[in-house]
Amino acid sequence: MGGTDTGRAARTRAFIGSFTSAGGRGILSADVDPETGALTVTGATDTLPDPSYLALAGPVLYAVSETEEGAAAAFDVSGAVPRPLGAPRPVRGAAPTHLAVAPGHVLTANYTSGSVSALPIAADGSLGAADDVLRHEGSGPVTDRQSGPHAHQVLVAPGGRWATAVDLGTDSVRIYALDPATGAPRPHGETVLKPGTGPRHLAFHPSGSHAYVLNELEPTVTVCRWDGEAGVLEPLGEAPVVAAGTPGPSYPSEVVVAPDGRFLWAAVRGADTLAVLALDASGERAEFRAAVDCGGHWPRDLALDPSGRRLYAANERSGDVTWFDVDPETGIPRRAGAVEAPAASCVVFG
Repeated sequence: MGGTDTGRAARTRAFIGSFTSAGGRGILSADVDPETGALTVTGATDTLPDPSYLALAGPVLYAVSETEEGAAAAFDVSGAVPRPLGAPRPVRGAAPTHLAVAPGHVLTANYTSGSVSALPIAADGSLGAADDVLRHEGSGPVTDRQSGPHAHQVLVAPGGRWATAVDLGTDSVRIYALDPATGAPRPHGETVLKPGTGPRHLAFHPSGSHAYVLNELEPTVTVCRWDGEAGVLEPLGEAPVVAAGTPGPSYPSEVVVAPDGRFLWAAVRGADTLAVLALDASGERAEFRAAVDCGGHWPRDLALDPSGRRLYAANERSGDVTWFDVDPETGIPRRAGAVEAPAASCVVFG
């Protein structure tokens, strides 16, 4: 097994995904300083090619392998270095970019093939063979990016009854009903967004009443009302995530919402900024307030720590993870430190 073991697990840990094809070390483990939020890398495993996105469920970490063949894998993270739980499983889709843990299943969003796959979880946390693949159809007006469907994210909605699949290629969000016994997804509905926006990821308001869809091809966020009883997502309008006059193309990547619902943050590649948007008490209005430097180049992912007081940007092209202290009154992030992480692609905490 390709890996190093250089540290003992801490009470709070972080795991960093990366692109091994671009020089990344695979999945990195890091201790989190509870006082400062500083990350200290304790080990890494490179047994899975291009583990670009991770999801944690207790002592088990799940990862996609963002390759043309496409796979997902499970890791035991009770030790200092992630240990594979069984062999990687093909997802029967190309270039999976994201995954989510549902009751009894791991769901993957497969970008190139435009599909969502469901892989059953065994009693020990390992993955079984993909038992369902739901294929999207459609296209969008930006022909070089939207000639067909491109599922970019799959996320379990609050309450666990539904999953949302954000499709950049079709300018839409699919809603899947999750089987209450098995977690298997079934098509339920589709919400069509503004043509050419290229939706990439979404995040829910802590109240569960609204969702915010971050668009990659147009640097905006679409505010939506979410009906968790009916499984219906209703677009209300867009707000910018870059300041007027920002030079060059900008490609938003990830969106997160404050635990108290007052702020929304978005990572924006190209501009290499973290956008700060204020949310009103209802969650229906988002107002751009500021943009701060992401501390590196090409922020592919953005994550809040468990306390909700710090943001972590995975800067893919500069090869680092930068962390920020968030002002609780203004929502403005202030850079507090960074750690080297070649070809970093995501950060999760557990």
